[in-house]
Amino acid sequence: MNDSSWGAPPQAGYWGPSDQGPVQGAGPAGPAYDAHYAQQTRPMPIVPDVPEHGGDQDDDQGTARLSGPLFRDEPFHDQPPRDEPYRDQNPSAQPYAAVPQNPEPMPDAPQPAQSQPPPQKKSAGRDLGAAIGVGVGLGVVIIASLFVVKAVFVGVIAVAVVVGLWELTKRLEERKGIKAPLVPLAIGGAAMVVAGYARGAEGAWVAMALTALAVLVWRMTEPPEGYLKDVTAGLFAAFYVPFLATFVAMMLAADDGAWRVLVFLILTVVSDTGAYAVGWRFGRKKLAPRISPGKTREGLLGAIAFAMVAGALCMQFLIDDGAWWQGLLLGLVVAVSATLGDLGESMIKRDLGIKDMGTLLPGHGGIMDRLDSLLPTAPVVWLLLVIFVGS
Repeated sequence: MNDSSWGAPPQAGYWGPSDQGPVQGAGPAGPAYDAHYAQQTRPMPIVPDVPEHGGDQDDDQGTARLSGPLFRDEPFHDQPPRDEPYRDQNPSAQPYAAVPQNPEPMPDAPQPAQSQPPPQKKSAGRDLGAAIGVGVGLGVVIIASLFVVKAVFVGVIAVAVVVGLWELTKRLEERKGIKAPLVPLAIGGAAMVVAGYARGAEGAWVAMALTALAVLVWRMTEPPEGYLKDVTAGLFAAFYVPFLATFVAMMLAADDGAWRVLVFLILTVVSDTGAYAVGWRFGRKKLAPRISPGKTREGLLGAIAFAMVAGALCMQFLIDDGAWWQGLLLGLVVAVSATLGDLGESMIKRDLGIKDMGTLLPGHGGIMDRLDSLLPTAPVVWLLLVIFVGS
């Protein structure tokens, strides 16, 4: 039997020639019968080749049967055929109606376009309303005390020093367990400011030495455990807060001291404002990301530009015998020292694991958060003004 034609039986149930005769009285059996029907066979219509997923032939009867996904119960993918007649006899043979192992992936259905979230506005990072209100209030108090009675302004400096020392020592104890003695620091710090105003640099150094000695003796009343770290922190606090603030009092002691202090405050505030405004609007490159991630190089350039312009105007119009070019240099140095002071306190707060030193000033933090730029800038401005216009 070949694939192109086969013998069609005259009656149903015939399976081909047989030596035993026809089935169910179909006619005489034997060679003559087979020859007779072989002459009467007619060509079978050509059946198209079964596609890859079409049927083979039955194993026992040789009749063609339809198979494939449309004529079977199993799903199209990922399910083996029910019977595999040739797999046991010939492992290399593929079962009929086999599904390709790696069918071509169906094209993904188009996904609905997801709406993009609206761009978030850049945040300034603090309550500007509260910050501006508190800043204006502090400015009014400072200006009023500065130009009315100098001694009142000395008292303002002393109060700021004591509060700053309290914030610093409190945070050191809370976060590091360091107990810097506050009482000798507060008394010695206030005395340091007064001595600097009354006796100049010599009085400030003497007060600093006495304050350090008082810290050493005061701590002796406590157990010796932690003595070294406590007195070290106390000496650092004495230098960092009251001693640097003493240079503001020394500026105030000059004949035009009120104007010198005003120039110092203006340049520091303008530098901080320029850095904040330019950095918030145009800042892209971080200045010191490991210390203060919010500060940018563009902000530093803004601080320098703002401070230099303000310095030229202040030295030209507010300081006797001052020159605009001196103000440019003064503004440049103030911008750098104020930025370094801000980074220095940010380093301290990073080590302590806090954001602000206190909460006394809404929108600003604590007193120390406002003194961070002023304290290291005070000796720089005092020295340059002495060089430019004398003491």
